[in-house]
Amino acid sequence: MTLDVRRAADRFSTRLSWLESQHSFSFGRHYDPGNTSHGLLLVHNDDVVRAGAGFETHPHRDMEILTWVLQGSLVHQDSTGHSGVIYPGLAQRMSAGSGILHSEKNDAWRLGGEQHDEPVHFVQMWVVPDGSARTPGYEQLEIDSASLAGALVPVASGMGRHEAAIRIGQRDAALHAARLTPGQAVSLPDAPWLHLFVARGTVELEGAGALAAGDTVRLTATGGQAVTATEPAEVLVWEMHASLPA
Repeated sequence: MTLDVRRAADRFSTRLSWLESQHSFSFGRHYDPGNTSHGLLLVHNDDVVRAGAGFETHPHRDMEILTWVLQGSLVHQDSTGHSGVIYPGLAQRMSAGSGILHSEKNDAWRLGGEQHDEPVHFVQMWVVPDGSARTPGYEQLEIDSASLAGALVPVASGMGRHEAAIRIGQRDAALHAARLTPGQAVSLPDAPWLHLFVARGTVELEGAGALAAGDTVRLTATGGQAVTATEPAEVLVWEMHASLPA
């Protein structure tokens, strides 16, 4: 069993005039051969994009890409004809498969024509699929706020037992989310590989101590630890039953 705490301040960082992005793993120009993945998770980016800006159209291939918005809204468009607005509580999955083009932007106009200057804060996570060159796909699902309160809820999963989640093309992985009030606790699932991310607030992890927003923990061959909120918090947990080859 291992429990590896990574603090928010130690993440790779990209800062542009329109973007603040924190990378938990090697990404883009940031490369560390000892920090490329955990389990099946290759990318875990914590992004803030200013109003009126965003990622222009760019390609992806053979990747399951999950987006979870914490604040604001993100406009998605892709080459398969899907478009929409992602907001807190609406999970999105894009399967890049044999190849897809997409853009993600913080539109400066709200629905109804009102202009705004609110940044969008979101977490984007990439896991390797269990097959290659599949037909690209898209799915989104609104997660009921009441179900997230005080419990780990499957948000996206390729595992058969999670029927209420977005389907991903990876049979050995699932993403869970929970929103906790002070004193509320959840238990981590049992899995060979787990990745815990504190999206907001502060928590105590059994065996690791205090964790703040942006902190992550990489766990192997374990599970069952209690995650207890010490102030209002939101956590994301990847449960993985396979790993990339060393």
